[in-house]
Amino acid sequence: MKKLTFKELAKKILEEEKKPLTVEEIWGKALEKGYNELVGTTGKTPWRTIGAQIYVDIRDNPNSPFIKIDSKPRKFFLKSLQSNLNEIKIEEKKSENKFSSFKEKDLHSVLSYFAYAYMNVHTKTIRHQKSKKGKYSQWLHPDLVGVYFPLEEWKTDVIDFAKEIGSTLITLYSFELKKEISFNNLREAFFQAVSNSSWANEGYLASAHIFQDDELFSELKRLSTAFGIGIIKLDIENPDNSEILFSAKRKNQLDWETINKLASENPDFKTFLNRVRIDLSSKEIRKEKYDKVYEPEEIVKKLKK
Repeated sequence: MKKLTFKELAKKILEEEKKPLTVEEIWGKALEKGYNELVGTTGKTPWRTIGAQIYVDIRDNPNSPFIKIDSKPRKFFLKSLQSNLNEIKIEEKKSENKFSSFKEKDLHSVLSYFAYAYMNVHTKTIRHQKSKKGKYSQWLHPDLVGVYFPLEEWKTDVIDFAKEIGSTLITLYSFELKKEISFNNLREAFFQAVSNSSWANEGYLASAHIFQDDELFSELKRLSTAFGIGIIKLDIENPDNSEILFSAKRKNQLDWETINKLASENPDFKTFLNRVRIDLSSKEIRKEKYDKVYEPEEIVKKLKK
């Protein structure tokens, strides 16, 4: 089959999709349809090449098939389909993009459900606004913290024995949440998760939308392997379909200095530590003291409001 230029690829995708797309979305559709094989690129950022070529074509070619759409992020469309724009906008308004219709904080309930149902972890939201205002607070506070208790799985005598000999009974978790992960925010989001989870046994970066690209997934896997941070893909339409893409690497030693700093700066974290201590001592988990775990149907209903 004949090889395509990037401009030809973009035109083909826009003709088939019949709606304005960003350059990342154009390349994402190309990957879905297998059209990336038709351009045979070995570059690391093909979507940028597509964007650059479209911009130049619009600027220098009076007969360019492309037009720019006034949107954020920038989208492109075809002159030949321009008459459909009003109809497209009406449809987009009716079915607002699921990744722009909610805020990052709305994902807390999805993650809390997944952590409890599939990881047996009780979570606690850390409200940053309660913290002392620090210069690097976004690199210290996780969005959620969590704990796994073995109380329901271990015999009481075993738990008492483990406590006597100073063995670690619990697993502490740190979760960093992002609405989406793309090439634009990958490194900042990932290393924020690294920084914010240094104190915990396991740290995770969770997102509702991870840009579908082989190179992005390859880089996520490399970073996860190198730094031990797990990756969770949340499904906002069906929380039960959420999944751990890459598991976190467990650390046996806790970073007590960072735990102390977090506890001194944020009352939510201090309350969480105290709750864990009480539950472990009493051998009874007070579930109502942690984040409320909603049923999947209720979570989806709230997100659609």
